[in-house]
Amino acid sequence: MRDWDDAYANSAHVPGSDKLPALWAERAAAYRSSLGKFRPDIAYGPGERRRLDLVLPEDDTKGLVVFVHGGYWMRFDKSSWTDLAEGARANGWAVALPSYTLTPAARISDITAEIAAAIATAASLVAGPIRLAGHSAGGHLVTRMLCDDGRLEPAVYNRIASTLSISGLHDLRPLLKTKMNATLGMTLEEATLESAALCLPRGRSPVTAWVGGDERPEFIRQAELMANIWAGFDVPTRLVIEPGLNHFSVIEGLKDPTSQITASLIGLD
Repeated sequence: MRDWDDAYANSAHVPGSDKLPALWAERAAAYRSSLGKFRPDIAYGPGERRRLDLVLPEDDTKGLVVFVHGGYWMRFDKSSWTDLAEGARANGWAVALPSYTLTPAARISDITAEIAAAIATAASLVAGPIRLAGHSAGGHLVTRMLCDDGRLEPAVYNRIASTLSISGLHDLRPLLKTKMNATLGMTLEEATLESAALCLPRGRSPVTAWVGGDERPEFIRQAELMANIWAGFDVPTRLVIEPGLNHFSVIEGLKDPTSQITASLIGLD
């Protein structure tokens, strides 16, 4: 029988990963202090976690990137990831980074609704095309925005130029077999409804599933699944397996204005 807890245990397979959360928070804080145009803690709903930060470019804005963080819907907030905005910001894009209510205080379906509200709020503040990106659980949340259950109003959905799911989770049913589901509290019905790979796409907005070559095999499988299954609905999909990167290092390229992953995010590839 497969050990599903080990399949999703990224930290256990990356040496030194216990030190990463403090490093992420430190780097993000330093980056915020360097920004000339930064709008923190914009409310997109009631409650202290329904807030987003907005990083703005120095000159004219080409459009909006929304980056949704991971942490298995149980950990972290927007404050640890601000520096990941640099690649897009340096290329002229505004970047919104939302926090959201964590489980078990919210169900995953509730979090999906929160992210839709966060995107709508950010879209009201920044004109132009919208590009969505998310890491791990965040990859799940941004691909859910493309499903046919209408989470986004048409005026917002129709602005989405592309979605980049980095190490995303697109079929949540295996998580029912993990110990973390004691916190997530998913039922089979919710896991099925919340799995983008099991939903019909709302339209043909392009999706890229990006994953590190040194990640746990389950994350590579999840990326392959998303790219494969929605291709059957004529959605332009792409799979990128970036060699030598693990679940944590795979997002580092977002800080580089010239990286391949930044180019994919902002439509330059």
